[in-house]
Amino acid sequence: MTQTAADWIDSLKGPIAVLGAGGFVGCNLFRHILSRRRDVFAVARVLPSPRLRGVDPAHLVAVDFTDRAAAGHFVEAIRPATVFDCIAYGAYAFEADADLIYATNFTSLVARVELLALSGNLAAYVHAGSSSEYGLNSASPAEEAQLVPNSAYAVSKAATAQFLAYAGKTRRWPVVNLRLYSVYGPYEDAGRLIPAVVSRGLAGTYPDFVDPNIARDFVFVEDVCEAFVRAAAKMSLDLYGESLNIGTGVETTIRALAATARDLFDIAEAPRFGAMPARAWDLARWQSNPAKAERLLGWRAATPLAEGLARTAEWMRGPGAGLSELTKSGAVRRRSIAAIVACYKDEEAVPIMHARLTAVFRKIDVDYEIIFVNDASPDGCAERIRALSATDPHVLGITHSRNFGSQMAFRSGMELATAQACVLLDGDLQDPPELIEQFHAAWLDGHDVVYGRRVKREMPVVWGLLYKAFYRVFAAFSYIRIPHDAGDFSLMDRRVVGWLLNCPERDLFMRGLRAYVGFRQTGVDYVRPKRMFGASTNNLLSNLEWAKRGIFSFSSTPLKMLTATGIVLLGLAALLGTVLVALRLLVPDIAPRGATSILLAILFFGALNLFGIGLIGEYIAKIMEEVKGRPRLIRAALIRNGTATDLPPEARARP
Repeated sequence: MTQTAADWIDSLKGPIAVLGAGGFVGCNLFRHILSRRRDVFAVARVLPSPRLRGVDPAHLVAVDFTDRAAAGHFVEAIRPATVFDCIAYGAYAFEADADLIYATNFTSLVARVELLALSGNLAAYVHAGSSSEYGLNSASPAEEAQLVPNSAYAVSKAATAQFLAYAGKTRRWPVVNLRLYSVYGPYEDAGRLIPAVVSRGLAGTYPDFVDPNIARDFVFVEDVCEAFVRAAAKMSLDLYGESLNIGTGVETTIRALAATARDLFDIAEAPRFGAMPARAWDLARWQSNPAKAERLLGWRAATPLAEGLARTAEWMRGPGAGLSELTKSGAVRRRSIAAIVACYKDEEAVPIMHARLTAVFRKIDVDYEIIFVNDASPDGCAERIRALSATDPHVLGITHSRNFGSQMAFRSGMELATAQACVLLDGDLQDPPELIEQFHAAWLDGHDVVYGRRVKREMPVVWGLLYKAFYRVFAAFSYIRIPHDAGDFSLMDRRVVGWLLNCPERDLFMRGLRAYVGFRQTGVDYVRPKRMFGASTNNLLSNLEWAKRGIFSFSSTPLKMLTATGIVLLGLAALLGTVLVALRLLVPDIAPRGATSILLAILFFGALNLFGIGLIGEYIAKIMEEVKGRPRLIRAALIRNGTATDLPPEARARP
């Protein structure tokens, strides 16, 4: 008698724990099992999680597995027999922190596998591996093929596979690694390829595509869930320590995907290929060889691509679409935002900022994280952040070893943010958090960048005029279009954040880089209030430094003006020389009276030379800063759950 999917779920030994259930695959796997079993727990680092909305809280557990004490308490309290581990970091382009990739995907995994195995209750541990483990060897490899990782994420996953092989084959622990290919389906992040294809297809259009000849092995998430369940249910010595490819074995090009979407959604327009850049580690072909999974598990993907797209579209139309809920315009609603707050001398403002941000995020109903970056503030900022993190798991604190400036504070936060968008704010409350509601609405309408436009400032009139003058001079000089009166306060989609983090310069001018990367941008007008506490750290000299940073980073106009001035003066000097020679020949007795004109000319040209040398020196200084290659920033500690964790030297610096 053939066993059904329900039979396999029923045969699992309980209790069952799905780690990383706040993610795409983990959420689907948890819901898949929950349809039959009541002894299954969704384990996420932070709760509430948008993908787990509507789930009975009795099935939800919040655990940070990088905290060994918390992991130990979980194992002792739940004593899970079947564990599905879907915890991962680094699969997205914006998840670029290599230290966090290795810590999440390998170091903490080793600790939790040992903890689970030594508990004496573990019957099956199934790990969500990745086809990225093969790296450069990506064209239909068998599991025994050489692993040639080509990214930090691939290295971490390959190392995990090797550890699990050791744990299963040598230590005889019931563990198995499933190498997942391009999984798609309900609850996938809105910015990923398939959700974008489906959501735009429902509106009768295409998203922007990469090269049409790039090929992937797309496997429907429900098929993947069945593979997980079968691996746990059929756990035996033959499976211990094995890695299995989980894919369809069918290679689908981007051109073929577009054709399938055209037929399914009746799209009239032509697809735009090559409009999106490929990720640095991407290869032209990713195809699975699922023969081993069929042999050991009796599993084979059963959902054709067209059917999987149709089922994803059906889910998107439904009321429980979660992360990919459709708006009236047919766009996909995105659900998670990270607020990155640069703090310097903002001790009194930090708790108020936290309260106002929390109220806004709850009002617009999004999953969120609040990242306070203490840029070596001399006051009690660090302690205020630590106290907030002890009571609110949404709060993450970063402490810098010295003051690196607000621009590096924003970059530091963006490197650790995991949400679908980032909002940058100064910690002095001059950027009103309530404006995020309008930012979010514009983001849902399809804008990738939404910036605050300061139509008025609560400050002396002269200073306000000077600020307005700077933005207009900067925009006139810049070789890219710079919005007037737009500071750092903005919301940026994660693909914009990814491109910003790929910009290599160390002397950052974030608002200029934001304009440079492009995408669809819009502004929201607001009146910038006075600083709520204390005095501003900006003064005339610091504002001049800001002006120099912006102009020298995004304009060569000063050099062109210097060249033009030199040409004009050279022409005047040649003309004057010709006139003097002619006068000398025609009127021999004529001669200058006194030395005043000569002194003025010498002073003028001497000052012009010094100005030109200084101007060129500014550009050379920027070049020197870039080529030295010193760390952009140094993190001294991370603050989470009320605890400040000192970072080892290798994890502190960001090159």
